[in-house]
Amino acid sequence: MRIAIVTDSTSDLQTRAAEMGVEVVPLYVNFQGKIHKDWVEISPKDIFEGVRAGAGMPSTSQPSPVDFKAAYEQALQKADHVLSIHISSKLSGTVQSAQLASQDFPGKVTVFDTLAASMGIGMMVERAKELLDQGAELNQVMVELERIRADHTVRFTLATLDYLKKNGRIGGAQALLGSLLGIKPILTLKEGRVEAAGRARGEKKALAEMVEALKAWATGRQKIRIYYLYNAEESDVEAFKAAVQAAGLPLEREVTSSIGGVISTHTGPGVYGFYAYSL
Repeated sequence: MRIAIVTDSTSDLQTRAAEMGVEVVPLYVNFQGKIHKDWVEISPKDIFEGVRAGAGMPSTSQPSPVDFKAAYEQALQKADHVLSIHISSKLSGTVQSAQLASQDFPGKVTVFDTLAASMGIGMMVERAKELLDQGAELNQVMVELERIRADHTVRFTLATLDYLKKNGRIGGAQALLGSLLGIKPILTLKEGRVEAAGRARGEKKALAEMVEALKAWATGRQKIRIYYLYNAEESDVEAFKAAVQAAGLPLEREVTSSIGGVISTHTGPGVYGFYAYSL
């Protein structure tokens, strides 16, 4: 059976999706009175510069079932089945739109809720594609995706919690509000929701705490794949990468990606961090 993969723009795969033959359905950023396609028509720089200049805070919206129906129709012209891999249903209605669209293609579309965002989705898309290219059956791919969903780690830090609060995605990080003077919040995702994972006084300590969290998770694991993400200065993520590499972990693969407009709408500026899983 030929299986095509569809994902959404919050996977932050950029050009790699085209290289893999993966169809990307964009989410939307609502900003300055216009609706923009994520990655296609707006960038984090556009958003942050606009907000600093006095524009109202952006918001986001999911693809419609019609958007997904068009993507599935196109994919099924060349494949027998579609595996549709998406952002956490606790953060977006994207999975629900995909599921509604899939009802028009009975038995031909499988929708997977990653309970992740950004490169957490991207790494699962890449792993699914890798297995399919190796000849794996759909059920084998689903078992692996469910394993990664249940057994990965994520940490990230950001400059402000204002965007998460404004857009209603702050979750358990609410506890950090009002205590951030000179403090860098460290966040994670648990069961698909944003949660607080710690706080550090200053950039260097935040970086060190994230490396220590990764090292603790990595104990006893081999062949770790790490996916760095950022919308801050590239120097921030490069410093973090250097610290991870110096930690002596068994890194089998490293990928670095900037994050797009939709994710940046919710995180605000100054983000860097990682997702990781092991084989």
